[in-house]
Amino acid sequence: MSDALPLDEFGPSSALVALGETEENKIATDLTPVFDVPVSISAVLGKASMSVAQLLKLGSGSILELDRKVGEAIDIYVNNRLVARGEVVIVDERLGVTMTEIIKDGDGQA
Repeated sequence: MSDALPLDEFGPSSALVALGETEENKIATDLTPVFDVPVSISAVLGKASMSVAQLLKLGSGSILELDRKVGEAIDIYVNNRLVARGEVVIVDERLGVTMTEIIKDGDGQA
């Protein structure tokens, strides 16, 4: 995985320190215009291929086998672009995703 970096390799504000700005100033001046821009986020547990006939046979309680193994990282897409990998977590009886690595070049497409 040469295109992925663990989250702990990113310094808290190493790029900002080099520019002589604080993180708060950077957020306040540069990011404010994008706070209201909507994005689509998808957490992909796995994929499966089947024919229409097989799809029509699925019903309540059917099991759909995915291409991932239990415990394997899931892909996180923002606007159909692969940006991270993570793990499924449970928070207050709801499913969530925690990011475990950021995809550096994000060249994966959905």
